[in-house]
Amino acid sequence: MPKNEDFKYLHHLNYFIRVMFMLKMKKISETYDMRVFTDTGEYFGDVEESIITQNKVFGWRVRATKNSFLNKVLGSAKGVIVPHQLVKSVGDIIIISRAAVPSYSEEEHKEG
Repeated sequence: MPKNEDFKYLHHLNYFIRVMFMLKMKKISETYDMRVFTDTGEYFGDVEESIITQNKVFGWRVRATKNSFLNKVLGSAKGVIVPHQLVKSVGDIIIISRAAVPSYSEEEHKEG
């Protein structure tokens, strides 16, 4: 008859295996040229570079591309650095908080 410790071990092992399948890990190299969107669904730009300090992701250099929101806001500038704290999700795309987006209104852009 199995001991109580055996059941605990199997339970923990089963939990570990389920968690490992749920987590999808990305290599930093897989994020280059990844599309970045805000949490409100606006296309923001593409990842140009990751910024690593002390073995942690510090931020993301996001390039303004032709049809991106960033291109409308920045005009001639090439991109921005988004602090990693403002990244909500990394998967097939990167989702950032709307707080990372510079304020912008269509009216100001048309007047300027």
